[in-house]
Amino acid sequence: MSQTKKESQSFDVLNWVLDHAMILIILLLAIYTWIRQPAFIKLPNIINLVKLTAARLPMALGVAGCIILAGTDLSGGRVAGFAGFIAAILLQDAAASNKVLAFGPLPVVLVILAVMLCGGVVGVVNGFCMGKFKLHPFIVTLATQLMVYGTYLTVSDSKQIAVKSFVNNPMFYVAGQPVPYYVLLAVIITVIMWIVWNKTTFGKNMFAVGSNEEAARVSGVNVLMTIIGVFILAGALYGYTGFIEACRIGNSGPTLGLSYENDAISAAVIGGVSFVGGTGKISGVILGVFMMQLIMTAMTFLGISGGVAFIIKGAVILVACILDMRKYMTRK
Repeated sequence: MSQTKKESQSFDVLNWVLDHAMILIILLLAIYTWIRQPAFIKLPNIINLVKLTAARLPMALGVAGCIILAGTDLSGGRVAGFAGFIAAILLQDAAASNKVLAFGPLPVVLVILAVMLCGGVVGVVNGFCMGKFKLHPFIVTLATQLMVYGTYLTVSDSKQIAVKSFVNNPMFYVAGQPVPYYVLLAVIITVIMWIVWNKTTFGKNMFAVGSNEEAARVSGVNVLMTIIGVFILAGALYGYTGFIEACRIGNSGPTLGLSYENDAISAAVIGGVSFVGGTGKISGVILGVFMMQLIMTAMTFLGISGGVAFIIKGAVILVACILDMRKYMTRK
């Protein structure tokens, strides 16, 4: 084998390692955790990882669409928190001591539609301001994040509302471990999102706008409506996430949704959704969410404190973005 060919192969291997460095690092962390704590790979924890992934996946799918547009969305966590509160008060028992509304509880389907509608309204504001006025996504979504959280605190008076729903009930058992209904709902939403991204004109327009907005406009794509549509869809998924989280935890309080958008953005980037726009796969987002939950679960097993956990999560975001830009510069 010639020296040039060997160098080329070595370069290809190095590129592959660098392209997948974040995933490899996380897998090494998982192996280290398994060595220190053998229970890490036992069935109860694996099922717990699946449940956590199912709960957080919808938000990651929503923010991934925003990133494909070469943007981002910082409002997701607070939208989820507000949606969780709305779901809680709509599902309150008629005899609840701290009853907020005079009616209820409403059917679960109507509650899901209501919280997704509320999230979609925030998405309209985000998408319209960006698409119409060319404002930076960071500024717009930071503003709506603050407005939504302020609205939540004002309306809820920072109260915790207990909530119950069938989606948290066991759908079936695996070796005695319950698998709740919201795992099935996450699968359904993922399939729908895959169809939207890959089999619809809207999905093709989303990738086109993310790759080159001006070229997409010249090609006849309605850029404004595409941007608004992506953020409406994202907002609806944030609302759904808030509903699931409130039901999963059992109550809605001021901390629900805190930093969820950071985890979702990290998961999307780890899964290959590029901040330069126009690049991303549903399978990658699923992998990214699972990897993020793997990190957080590993830190719990290793007894890492909350402060250090924030440092590690911040480092993950930074390294993931650096690797993403490296891939972009290499292609360029």
